[in-house]
Amino acid sequence: MKVLPDLYPSDPESAVANALTLPQGLIGFPAYRQAELLYVPDQVPFLWMKLNGPAGSVNFVVVEPAGVVPNYEIELFDLDAAALDLTDASQAMILNIVTLQPQSALAATVNLVGPIVVNRRTRIGRQLIIANNSRYSARHPLVAAQAACA
Repeated sequence: MKVLPDLYPSDPESAVANALTLPQGLIGFPAYRQAELLYVPDQVPFLWMKLNGPAGSVNFVVVEPAGVVPNYEIELFDLDAAALDLTDASQAMILNIVTLQPQSALAATVNLVGPIVVNRRTRIGRQLIIANNSRYSARHPLVAAQAACA
């Protein structure tokens, strides 16, 4: 997982922030429980997730998979859905972490196995391993190899 420690949107003044709570943090970052989701209009569909924790902040690039990853349909374990108080799929916001490659933007990948699932009503989220994880990759290319060669 690529973490961007001190990288911010190019114009933080234009970003629209939404606060989220991640009671268990993210995998590898359990103490980082408060997050801000930053929407920068000229960077859509990519979003910034700024995690705040005891040692400062850590930034991730995330993406909502709808429209970016065709046919991506996640299945949650019942206990995970209950822990987030999700009773309907429309209540869930799905965010996938993007890994950027410094030498090639076309080599960016997205983690489809461990999305961050957020209850839109409560703004509480968790990073989960989805029930149908065998159908997906943790390093799914954002740009198909055919498009990269064209």
